[in-house]
Amino acid sequence: MKTAFITGVTGQDGSYLAELLLGKGYDVHGLVRRSSTLNRSRIDHLHQHERLHLHYGDLTDGVSLVNLVRSIEPDEVYNLGAMSHVKVSFEMPDYTASTNAIGTLRLLEAVRAAGLDCRFYQASTSEMFGSTPPPQDETSMFHPRSPYGSSKLQAHWVTVNYREAYDLFAVSGILFNHESPRRGENFVTRKITKAAAAIAAGVQEHVTLGNLDAVRDWGYAPEYVEGMWRMLQQDEPDDFVMATGEGHTVREFCDAAFTHAGLNWEEHVRYDESFTRPSEVNALIGDASKAHRELGWKAHTTALDLARLMVDADVEEINRFLAR
Repeated sequence: MKTAFITGVTGQDGSYLAELLLGKGYDVHGLVRRSSTLNRSRIDHLHQHERLHLHYGDLTDGVSLVNLVRSIEPDEVYNLGAMSHVKVSFEMPDYTASTNAIGTLRLLEAVRAAGLDCRFYQASTSEMFGSTPPPQDETSMFHPRSPYGSSKLQAHWVTVNYREAYDLFAVSGILFNHESPRRGENFVTRKITKAAAAIAAGVQEHVTLGNLDAVRDWGYAPEYVEGMWRMLQQDEPDDFVMATGEGHTVREFCDAAFTHAGLNWEEHVRYDESFTRPSEVNALIGDASKAHRELGWKAHTTALDLARLMVDADVEEINRFLAR
C-alpha cells in the first residue's frame, strides 16, 4: 500500500486526486489550514474513509511541513496548495509569493531533509507562459504577467533545481485551465455557470464579468489529476504540459453555458472594468503532445462540453436549494 501526502486536499484538484488515490488503494494524508469555519465541502463525502487522514498545517509554516513529512513518510507528495486566484494575487502579492513560491521550497526542503525516497509533484500553471504566443509547450518561453504566475514560476524552477541538485524524483505538471462543478465560485467559469443556473431559476438577473476576449484552454479537472498521478509513475522524472489544445474566449464559454440554460447571454452579462487585471494574458492554448506520447494521457472533455456539464451541476444544486 502506498502513502500519499496532498497539500490543497480541500481544493478542486485535491479532492479529485484524493478520490483517485483512495480508489487505487493508497493511504491519503491531506494538509488543511486551520480556520474558524470548516471549508471541506469538496471532501465531505470522504470524511469517514478509513484511509483518509487530515492534518492541520500551512505552506507558510515550514516547521509543520517538516514534522508532517517525517511522521507520514509518504511515497508520493502532491503539492497542490496555493493562493490560486490570479486577480487576487495583484492585491496580495506578498502572501502569494510566500505560499506559492517559498511554500514549495519549504516542502521540497522538508522532503530532502527527511531523507525520504519519495516522489514529488509540483502543480505548475499555464500562467507562467503569460504573454508568450500560443500554442505553448514544455519548450516555450516563460513570461508571467501576474504575481501568481511569477510565484508559480519560481516554484517550478526550484522543483527543477531540487531534481538536479539532490536527485529527487521531482516533476512539474504545467496544467492549463481545468474546471469542474467543484471550481471555486470566484473563478470565471464557475461564476458563469452558476449565474446561468440562477438566472434560469429566476433568482438572479445578471452577472458581472471582466475581459470577455481572453482566450483560454479549458479542460476537465478529474481528467487532469489522472495525469498528475501518471507523472509520478514514470521511470524518470520529467515535466509535462497538460491541455486540451483548444482555445475559446470567455465570450464563447458564456454563450455555451447560457444557451444550455435556455438563455441569451447578451441579455444578462454586464461588463465591469474593475474585474480586468493590471496586465492581461491574452491567449493560453497548450500543446500536450508530449503527455500523450509518453504518459498515454489525453484530455477528452473540452471547453464547450465542460460549460454544459457545469451548468447541469449548478442547475441541480440550485434546485436542491429551492426545494428546501
